[in-house]
Order: sequence, then C-alpha cells, then structure tokens
Amino acid sequence: MTTILKEELTIKIHKVLELVRPYLQTDGGDISFVELTEDFIVKVKLLGACGTCPMSIQTLKLGVEQTLQKSIPEITKVIAVDDNLQSIFPEDF
Repeated sequence: MTTILKEELTIKIHKVLELVRPYLQTDGGDISFVELTEDFIVKVKLLGACGTCPMSIQTLKLGVEQTLQKSIPEITKVIAVDDNLQSIFPEDF
C-alpha cells in the first residue's frame, strides 16, 4: 500500500467512524482509530462501556466492520486492540 493510499483510506476511515460513533455513545461507549495495517486491517480501541460490554464483539463485527467495509471495500477486517495493540477478542488472531 502506498503512503498516499494509506492516507486517503485513513481519512475515509475517520469519516465512517464519525458516523458510527453516535450509536456507540448512546450506550456509553466510544471508538478510537489506532491504525490501518499494510494488509488493510483496521485496528480500533473500544472505549467506555464498549470496552467491557459482552456484546462489543457483535457491535464491532456487525456494526463497525460492516459499515467500514461497505464504504471502503479494501478493508479486510476490523479488530479491537488493547493498549499493547493486541486483539481483545480471540477470534481476531
């Protein structure tokens, strides 16, 4: 992935996350973009109530990931990471 493509996709990712964010915030949660990897995986942090909610994997996959992939087909996967950038869900390995 070129630097220009990465920058363009990152801008698009931020715009899509701004559309998703209000839905997360209604339940006391939030989301923060961490990085876009070379293999088009988006890493995010789930914040607030989303960080501890047992339904957050469904929110991530059925809400955030599907919305991002619909808007940005290049995205292969979205994973939630902790402060050490490790996946917080075993399915994401």
